[in-house]
Amino acid sequence: MVHLVHDAVSVVVDVSGGVPTIVHWGAALSSSDAATLTAMTTRPTTHGSLDSVPPLQIVPQHSLGSLARPGLLGHRPGGRDWSPRFTECEVDASSRSVVTVSHDRAARLRLDTRIELTDAGALRVNATVTNEGDTRFLLDALTVTLPVPSSARDLTTYSGRWSRESATHRQTIDHGAWTAENRTGRTSHEYPPTLWWSTTDAREWSGEVWGCHLAWSGNHALLAEVMPDGRRYAQLGELFAPGEVCLDPGASYATPFVVGAYSPRGFTPASWVMHDHVRDAARGASPRVRKVLLNTWEATYFDHDTEKLKALADAAADIGIERFVLDDGWFGARRNDRAGLGDWVVSSEVYPNGLAPLITHVRSRGMDFGIWIEPEMVNRDSDLVRAHPEWVLHSPDYEPVMARHQLLLDLTNEAAYAHIYGQLDALLRDHDIAFVKWDMNRPLIHASAADGAAGAHRQTRAFYRLLDALRRAHPNVEFESCASGGGRIDHAVLSRAVRVWTSDCNDPLERQRIQRGTGMWVPNEMLGMHVGARVSHTTGRAQSIEMRALTAMFGWMGVECDPRKLDDHEREVLRSAIALHKQHRTLLHGGRTVRFDLDDLTALAHGVMSTDRTEALLAYVQMETSPWLVVPRWRISGLDPERTYTVAHLPLGRLGGIGHTLPAWMNEPVRCTGRELAVVGVQPPSMWPESGMLVHVRS
Repeated sequence: MVHLVHDAVSVVVDVSGGVPTIVHWGAALSSSDAATLTAMTTRPTTHGSLDSVPPLQIVPQHSLGSLARPGLLGHRPGGRDWSPRFTECEVDASSRSVVTVSHDRAARLRLDTRIELTDAGALRVNATVTNEGDTRFLLDALTVTLPVPSSARDLTTYSGRWSRESATHRQTIDHGAWTAENRTGRTSHEYPPTLWWSTTDAREWSGEVWGCHLAWSGNHALLAEVMPDGRRYAQLGELFAPGEVCLDPGASYATPFVVGAYSPRGFTPASWVMHDHVRDAARGASPRVRKVLLNTWEATYFDHDTEKLKALADAAADIGIERFVLDDGWFGARRNDRAGLGDWVVSSEVYPNGLAPLITHVRSRGMDFGIWIEPEMVNRDSDLVRAHPEWVLHSPDYEPVMARHQLLLDLTNEAAYAHIYGQLDALLRDHDIAFVKWDMNRPLIHASAADGAAGAHRQTRAFYRLLDALRRAHPNVEFESCASGGGRIDHAVLSRAVRVWTSDCNDPLERQRIQRGTGMWVPNEMLGMHVGARVSHTTGRAQSIEMRALTAMFGWMGVECDPRKLDDHEREVLRSAIALHKQHRTLLHGGRTVRFDLDDLTALAHGVMSTDRTEALLAYVQMETSPWLVVPRWRISGLDPERTYTVAHLPLGRLGGIGHTLPAWMNEPVRCTGRELAVVGVQPPSMWPESGMLVHVRS
């Protein structure tokens, strides 16, 4: 037994069985000797079962009789070595990690595993298989399995679509399995690679929670199962197309890391483990200040007129914007979405003097300049495809399935890779660009590489390679991950990008739930949150400027509406909201994301709390009409119960509602303890649906 310890978390690993087995992952344990732990955890044999109980290893082995989904699937030509058994095990262990090397001499395979507890308290696990034989090994799957205790009866998962990402689902599972498979070639809107096991009593601030996330930006498979013998586990890994990964003699495949987060105190503290894991991975590359930006897309679309854009920049600077991001349409023949992708040179048609005059004007107004690119995509109507049709990633014997008039550029082709890198390197070298919005607007379908084999795995690796190369060459440029909004959000891309575009939907009513869901594994300061137009272009719903501004304030704030089209009231509220965001930016971007359980299910409450629990900026949002004229009190958990705080309402524009009066604390700040806030709570006002309010708590 190897005991890994981090503060309130223990992971106990049994390394006696050839492949490691996690015996305990949860609350901290005192040191116990191996004999004691073995005696406590050994399962009995029963009638109708094997003579020995197969362990639930991090790579379950069918050859030992495990009824869990096998962690390693594959075979050699002719179907040989299809069910390997790893028995020999070399172990290198410390207080925070255990590394093993196992061999199957008959199948001529080697399996390496790594289990570690990070500085953030996250559990990180991966596995590597190496072909030690003299023939190819056709790998169908290699996944990581994390067992959870029988008390973890509830499963929380996510689903979504374009502009409605991270819908949250919770169910009790006592038998059978839940599974999801993603074949989009990116992290996906549909099934983000995150799930949570929990006790049935778990809420935001109570109950035990075990989270699992796959740090991978391509195809994946997720499984949560209750086995017939009662054991429970999660299994996560990359999803391969047939024949996609074939190991030649001496070749290896390593799984993406599976990130685990445990908390004995509910979902909100469990999410902090995920957040700190991301922050640790990005340490050293995080921006000193995450600047409030204006993205031009919803303001101008493909209308790239330099004088109009300068006027837009003037209006942006007037309300406090710090960064001006030029979106799609600045390059090649890109006057609409049917042409130009792949030709990353400034269009002489719309910018006869280049981008320099616009960039100079933006800089003169105190803002820095950002730009949009989509390097993995091409249009048929592009100079690149006309010159090199063989650089398209698809099966050449079939007509490609189109999406948004786009095809895929085969980044696994060295010539194509070199060409696209050269154009982007020149763009960043020749212009004063501080920020790049990197988009990916279509999934991979029938994506065969030049050798005819499925190419999604290699394309994902090539995307990492290209982004990493540009980051090395231009270390002062900040990169954002976007894929039609939230289609590529995971811990692997967040080790490379400082920001993700959370969703193409700027409707604040949708955004409240999208941001709450995605925020379970991504910290707020990395989530792009924008103030959109009065009428959302994705839902057609109209929202007040107060609701739009409040919703965008808690992440990396941005503006996507056209500030020139705001009326005086809207402009003043937005200017005030941006100033308020800047005033509290250190807290918002350095604190802990917090969420609250409410007795009124028609409302949401969330915010950010400082790590020392001395200050918090919170929001209470009435999503729809409440069943009560006066809503239940809002109990604010997480603060220091013995500390005394001032609780104040922060007015932001108009606060509409059906009440004739406001609760007393909103007119005059009150002093109360953290215990009183958690146990008694504060009374929210009776607000109109689709509106919210801000609360500042400080000691």
